Amino acid sequence: MSGNPPELDQAMRLFAAGQRQRAVTQIEGMVLRGMPQAMLMLGHMKWGGHIAQDPVGARRLYERAGSAGSHDGAVAATNLLASGVAGERNWLGAIERLQQEAARDAKRKAALDLIATMMIDVQGNPLDLSKGEQVSDQPWVSIYRGLFTAAECDYALKVAEPGYQPSMVYNAQRQLVRDPIRSSDSSVLHWLIEDPAIHALNQRIAAAAGLPAENGEAAQVLRYKPGQEYKPHHDFVRAAENQRTMTALVWLNDGYDGGETAFLKTGLKVKGRKGDAMVFRNTLPDRSLDLLTEHAGLPVKRGTKLIYNRWIREARWQP
Repeated sequence: MSGNPPELDQAMRLFAAGQRQRAVTQIEGMVLRGMPQAMLMLGHMKWGGHIAQDPVGARRLYERAGSAGSHDGAVAATNLLASGVAGERNWLGAIERLQQEAARDAKRKAALDLIATMMIDVQGNPLDLSKGEQVSDQPWVSIYRGLFTAAECDYALKVAEPGYQPSMVYNAQRQLVRDPIRSSDSSVLHWLIEDPAIHALNQRIAAAAGLPAENGEAAQVLRYKPGQEYKPHHDFVRAAENQRTMTALVWLNDGYDGGETAFLKTGLKVKGRKGDAMVFRNTLPDRSLDLLTEHAGLPVKRGTKLIYNRWIREARWQP
């Protein structure tokens, strides 16, 4: 059972059957009547591009759904308010909302409790960022020891747990297929589930990279089991107007064998402890590809490797 009113389920069946405009018209009518489930559904449709993609309009619908009594709508609206995706960023306002949500939602309470342990300012920015240890000049690679605490690593893994899927890419026919060079499973911590605690961690990564948090793509947690690897590649995106200029990786666990990050052209191999982070620059000063950044995640030999990945663009990436 979906838990939706029957008329909303009927509209979604029409949508699935190809009668898209008729279905959307019916859902819009339910929105006008103040039905929070319809507000949430239309928001998801606009957010995900199932109809004309409109992140700003979707965020407004999440806010309306939350005000009308939808807990899921309120959660999405709070997360977006904390990060500033598709609208205003108001960290303190998001924390006030999170406190209200935590009173009846254990997951929101866990996020709030973790934030209470962080050394952050009133905007959620880190106050205690340790200095990086530069381990390579060419390419530029820096290590931040203990960027995440053990509790923060464990929290990120809990948020990621429901979302693991085989790592996928689009082929030349725009079909989603298994990534031929990355055999891991991945869980995308996309903007709707980037709660204020995850956002504060992304703010810390941004500070380490020296770029604003809004330049970052959605974070991913990657899971590598024995034999899985990330074959040699560059993170640079050819022909991109907004280049993927930095890469940040945070080790969420240790106690596994193999799995080092290896820079093929220089021989540098890096393997951090739980909570350590590596940040490296993918581009040269003229914005061109730094060929020395070709790297690989070597095969895991024993145990499971869990790593937090965030690609950072040179300009704002979020809508």
